[in-house]
Amino acid sequence: MSKTIREIIPAPVRQAISSTSRTYGRVTSGHRLLPSFLLCGGQRCGTTSLYRALSQHPAVLKPNLHKGVHYFDTAYHKGPAWYRGHFPTRATAKRVQDQTGLSAQAFESSPYYLYHPLAAGRIAADLPGAKVIVLVRDPVERAWSQHAHELARGFETESDFTSALSLEPERLHGQDDLLAADPRHYSFCHQHHAYRARGQYADHLDRFAETLGAERVLAVDSGRFFARPEETFERILRFLGLPWIGSVEFKRHNGRGRPSPLRDDVRAELEAHYEPYDERLTAWLGHEPSWRGGE
Repeated sequence: MSKTIREIIPAPVRQAISSTSRTYGRVTSGHRLLPSFLLCGGQRCGTTSLYRALSQHPAVLKPNLHKGVHYFDTAYHKGPAWYRGHFPTRATAKRVQDQTGLSAQAFESSPYYLYHPLAAGRIAADLPGAKVIVLVRDPVERAWSQHAHELARGFETESDFTSALSLEPERLHGQDDLLAADPRHYSFCHQHHAYRARGQYADHLDRFAETLGAERVLAVDSGRFFARPEETFERILRFLGLPWIGSVEFKRHNGRGRPSPLRDDVRAELEAHYEPYDERLTAWLGHEPSWRGGE
């Protein structure tokens, strides 16, 4: 099996390249774009797959280093020049316009934006007019997938999913208030251990709508995206004001689609918990969520 560039280049070299690129980006920030739209989550809901599909559009420009910049959640203190330094230049945008006749749209994908209590307000202040796309997935499967992901990364000490769920209220107690009150506050548990809370999608979407305006927020059912990618992708492009140009290859990433080995009683309890949130989500999607029987 051939190795990726990331596997071939030693970590210290990668870090040096990344640091140099960020410094250059900050110095040249005045000549760079700001995002026209953001993928703001949800976490473990297919954002990587959608990010890679959108990146294939000739008028869409991804960030220079990483798909997620995390400026509006954990790096806001670094300032606007640091953020703008992650994106392509206006000269690149001019080439796109010359080739396609379309205004280039830069974007990034940071799923934690959906959950951080200050992110929506920061986006509204710094990116006036920018649109937000949110992918949603069966919240039961999402919660289990997040736990497995955090465990694999070494960010979770509880190997049993139900134990981690039982610890969640204690771990998250007061963290939303602390984050909202102190822009410099960081909560490891809020970012990595909110398994049940993350799937209460309607709450998070409503908060974004109140701050940015509902017309700037699009909720997308990832089940539909993977089942009927062309139809869903066309809807997303319409939301962004972009025509479909060229071909797009749709792929699943991060192993999504395999059912989790949850105990029946745990699954039933979580499904009951999420039912009222899923009912409110129907208005956002325009159809019943796919995991509740919506086609």
